[in-house]
Amino acid sequence: MDFGLILLTIGVSFILAVISAPLLIPLLRRMKFGQQIRGEGPQSHQKKAGTPTMGGIVIILAFTLAFLKFSVINTDFYILLVATLGFGLVGFLDDYIKIVFKRSLGLTPRQKLFGQLLFAGIVCALLISEGHSTALGIPGTQISFDWGAWFYYPFIILMMLAISNAVNFTDGLDGLLSGVSAIAFGAYSVIAMQATSIPAAVCAAAMIGAVLGFLVFNAHPAKVFMGDTGSLGIGGAIAAIAIITKSELLFLVIGGVFVVEMLSVVLQVISFKTRGKRIFKMSPIHHHFELSGWSEWRVVVTFWAVGLLLAGVGLYLNKGL
Repeated sequence: MDFGLILLTIGVSFILAVISAPLLIPLLRRMKFGQQIRGEGPQSHQKKAGTPTMGGIVIILAFTLAFLKFSVINTDFYILLVATLGFGLVGFLDDYIKIVFKRSLGLTPRQKLFGQLLFAGIVCALLISEGHSTALGIPGTQISFDWGAWFYYPFIILMMLAISNAVNFTDGLDGLLSGVSAIAFGAYSVIAMQATSIPAAVCAAAMIGAVLGFLVFNAHPAKVFMGDTGSLGIGGAIAAIAIITKSELLFLVIGGVFVVEMLSVVLQVISFKTRGKRIFKMSPIHHHFELSGWSEWRVVVTFWAVGLLLAGVGLYLNKGL
């Protein structure tokens, strides 16, 4: 696979994001699409109230244009497009309802779940149509088990829902998700090239450029937040790339930061409901470190470093697959 194509895709997507963000941010501000800050969160976040959100439109736009330009068109192409734009659309509707209708929760849990299930189901239908392998490989080994369609596809649906929501939980600090996701997409671009899947490699590259371009405006202090529009779209893309490259379980390593973020929320809820006690000062876990005295920038850089380490471990393990 042409490595130059990957670099070109990253560059074009980055430029598109950097150009479009300054055009969108003033528009979002004029439309009063400002972020609502949770009252129980760190007090330092209260000054972020009113910062334009739904900036994920920049990511989705830059990604889509670059992906359409440089990818070959086959079933994998449509799977990646449906996963990214479909989940991004669910996030957009959630953001829009929160802001325009002043509903703090946006879509109801059932509505959000329905949307995610709908697009995950379409992805599964496309996978079935191309005869996608239903085997799952154990990272770092040559061992794989074919669980059959009746187990594999429900697993894929649950995986897409879990990954998109885990990525969404990670979006809580300036630049946190942008940086961690860029690192994860970097690892998956290498895996996709090794798997000789041009659409998956181009998708990862287009996302790298888009989130890095967005990071220019999202780094602390953020001028814009991505909202669920960006985080769910990113989650859908990561899940689809992992599925296409047959590295489903490897996400637990490469996406380890996302996994820990989601587990911190799950454990917090279980502990509070069963024992009446909290494990963390606040979940997701990045807020725990903030409330423990870490600066926002220190938390973000530390999580980036952990994400980079896990991506390296993931690439090392992938050699054994």
